[in-house]
Amino acid sequence: MQTTLATSVVFNGVGLHSGAPVRMVISPASVNAGVTFVRSDVAADVADDRSAEIPARWDNVVPSQLCTLMRNEDGVTLSTVEHIMAALAGLGVTNAVISVDGPEIPILDGSAAPFVEQLLQAGLSQQEGPTRVLKVLKAVEVEQGDARARLEPADTLEIDFHIDFADEAIGVQDKRLSMANGAFVRELSDCRTFCRKSDVDVMRENGLALGGTFDNAVVVDGDMVLSPGGLRRDDEPVRHKMLDALGDLYLAGAPVLGRYVGEKAGHAMTNALLRKLFATKGAWAYVTVDATTAARLPGAGVSRFDLAVCA
Repeated sequence: MQTTLATSVVFNGVGLHSGAPVRMVISPASVNAGVTFVRSDVAADVADDRSAEIPARWDNVVPSQLCTLMRNEDGVTLSTVEHIMAALAGLGVTNAVISVDGPEIPILDGSAAPFVEQLLQAGLSQQEGPTRVLKVLKAVEVEQGDARARLEPADTLEIDFHIDFADEAIGVQDKRLSMANGAFVRELSDCRTFCRKSDVDVMRENGLALGGTFDNAVVVDGDMVLSPGGLRRDDEPVRHKMLDALGDLYLAGAPVLGRYVGEKAGHAMTNALLRKLFATKGAWAYVTVDATTAARLPGAGVSRFDLAVCA
């Protein structure tokens, strides 16, 4: 069965890179509608005849630094979509309309937990429609320097990630998880975006990260974690990279049935991997799954108790 929201949910915050206030409303959508973003400020401008809709698809992603940026055929853009897409994927929400009154999704606390919490409070609604997944049939891989991303066949969605940073506060971290049975909510949803203080200084000099604070990102400097309270988990950085990967993979247009391996990978590489997958004959198929397989997908059986585990 497909899933949407029981009622609309409102989020208010600021954009991580723009620093501008933003209001986002996530509303229920009909069966087979998928996930669609709508720039409500563009729709409200009677002098602007561009389409305000941006379907949440891999082929609407365009190159960008530090986040996932989407653009429709009329040039309307929306950035930093990865955390809300991860929340929807992790909860198994297949149909939703996401209205945003600016060019960037609100960052909130830098993780997906605030999205997950309010969506669970609002409630999810089962819909009479078959569950469709993107099944990986043949392994594909992309590389750039010492970074690598790979998708290969598996019976459920697995994410295996490796990071290696010079800063001792991060260092080398590895994590592998199956996303079945609420694992995203329990294991990844509260893990925040992270960066090095030296990178923050450079970004701000270039007009980025204007909305970033110690409250919505983990900032490290050498062996020190500058954000108050330190890390939520010892390996929070690699877990956040896995969160990002889940959100970026959900732009495939359906839950992915396969194993994702990332080594020093980021948003652009995950999108390049999806592009290669779709371009490779015989490497993928959209399939309708039975109840047994559906029960292994992210979001199956998830509840607010799963969120409490990571609190």
